Amino acid sequence: MRIWQQAISVERLTAIHLDTAVQHLGIEFLEVGNDFIRARVPVNAHTRQPYGLLHGGVSVVLAETLGSCGAAFCCPEGWRAVGLDINANHLRGATAGWVTGVTRPVHIGRSTQVWAIEMSNDAGEPTCVSRITMAMLAPRGA
Repeated sequence: MRIWQQAISVERLTAIHLDTAVQHLGIEFLEVGNDFIRARVPVNAHTRQPYGLLHGGVSVVLAETLGSCGAAFCCPEGWRAVGLDINANHLRGATAGWVTGVTRPVHIGRSTQVWAIEMSNDAGEPTCVSRITMAMLAPRGA
């Protein structure tokens, strides 16, 4: 079942993130399905921490980007999705290649949404799992 209430595509997601942290970190949107979004981040000099691993904060940026986009496009036009809480469990370090994340909804409610994000390395091994809770804000004056 398709969950999107607004037109969504890889091209639209890419376009709305020009000149943002997402573009600066090299995050690429890959796929939009009926109930998921897939994106990836490179593991390189811009995204590694001093031990040579993908910075945990970059994994969280990928997770928040995916979950926020999912929530925003599940809202009616004019509504806004804003983050309330995010957590991340780092399972395995990544030193090269790409980390790919996929988000799917856990709960799509009237006033809140919860999204799960699973990230993995190029070998398909899990690197991080995250969950984000979003508040849904009605248009002002509505």
